[in-house]
Amino acid sequence: MINSRLTSLIRKEFIQILRDPRTLALVLIIPVMQLFLLGYAATNDVRNVPLVVYDQDRGPAARELLNAYRAADYFQIAYDVDSEEQLGDLIDAGDARVGLIIPPGYTDQIKSNGSAAVMFVLDGSDPTVASTALSAAQMIGQQHATQILAQRLERSAQAGELQQPLEVHTRIWYNPDLISAYFMIPGVIAMILFFLTTILTATAVVRERERGTIEQLIVTPIRPWELVVGKILPYVILAFLNMFEVLAIGHFWFGVPIRGNIFLILGLSGLFLLTSLGIGLLASTIANTQQEAMLVVWMTLLPALFLSGFFFPLEAMPKILQWVSYFFPLRYYLVIIRSLLLKDIHVSAIRTEIIALVIFGVVLMTLASLRIRKRLD
Repeated sequence: MINSRLTSLIRKEFIQILRDPRTLALVLIIPVMQLFLLGYAATNDVRNVPLVVYDQDRGPAARELLNAYRAADYFQIAYDVDSEEQLGDLIDAGDARVGLIIPPGYTDQIKSNGSAAVMFVLDGSDPTVASTALSAAQMIGQQHATQILAQRLERSAQAGELQQPLEVHTRIWYNPDLISAYFMIPGVIAMILFFLTTILTATAVVRERERGTIEQLIVTPIRPWELVVGKILPYVILAFLNMFEVLAIGHFWFGVPIRGNIFLILGLSGLFLLTSLGIGLLASTIANTQQEAMLVVWMTLLPALFLSGFFFPLEAMPKILQWVSYFFPLRYYLVIIRSLLLKDIHVSAIRTEIIALVIFGVVLMTLASLRIRKRLD
C-alpha cells in the first residue's frame, strides 16, 4: 500500500515535469553547457597572444629573432608597424597585447659579436596575460641568445671574450605591478550591471503575470512603453548605485585608478544597460513563471560569464569559443570599462566596442518591446 502511494506520487511528479517541456529542456541543457564552458573556457593556459612588431633594423638577425618568437605558440605576430606611436595605438585599443621594438643596427651588433637589446611593451591591464607574456618573452629571448652564443663559440676559440648577445628589456603599461584587483574590479562593475538588471528585469514582468496583477495594469490608462519603463527604471537606478559603490570601494580601498572621464564611463555604462535590459525583457516574454525566467536568464549569463574575458583570457580559449564570444555584449563592455579606468584612452580606440553595444542595444530593446506589446495586447 505504501509502495503504491509512493509510486503514484512519483508518477504524478514526472507527469508535471513532462507537462513543462521548456523547463525540462533548460534543466537538461544547462549542465551540458556548464561542462563545455568549464572544460574549454576555464583555462589560464594563454597562447597566441597578439604581438605588434616595430622593426627598425629589417636585417637578417632581426628576422631570426622574429622567427624565434613566431615558432613558439605563445605569440602571434599580428601587426608590423612603422612607428612607436602606431604600436602604442594598437596596444591602447586592445588589438595587440604585446609590442616588440627592435632597434636600428641590431643585425650589425649581433654579427660583430656585440650585445644588442630589444624592448617588449606589455599591456598590464590583464595580469594573467601579461604575466604569461612576460615570462614567455624573456624565456624565448634567452633561448635565442643561447643559440647565438653557441654559433659564436663554433666560430671562435676565445670563449672568454664572448658576451651575452641579446638582452630582452620589458616595460609594462597601465598596471606595472600586475595587481589583480586592477583587472577584477572593473569586471565586477560590468557583472553587477549585467547580472542585476537582467535577472531583476526578467522576473519583474513575470511576477506581475504570476500574481494576476498584469491584467489590472493593462486596463489602466498606462501605455505599454510606460509600463516597461516604470518596471525597469528602479532597477537601472539600483544598478548604478551598486556601480558607484563598487567603483568607490575599488578606488579608495584597493587603489584601482580612474584615469578616464567619469561622465564617459557613465554614458557608456548606460549604453550597456540597454543590452542587459533587452535580454531581461526578452526572457520575461518567453517565460510564464519566475522559475522559467531565471532559467532562461541563466542560459545567457553562464556563457557570458565564461566567454566575455571576465575570469579567463580569451586568448586561452579555442578559436570557436572566441568567435562565439562576439555574440555577448558583456565582452565589449569589459573592454570599455577596463580601458577607461586603467588606460584613459581616446574614444576612437574603443569605437568598435561602442558600435557593437549600440547595435546590440537597439536590436534587443526593439525585439523585447515588440514581444511585450504583443503579450500585453
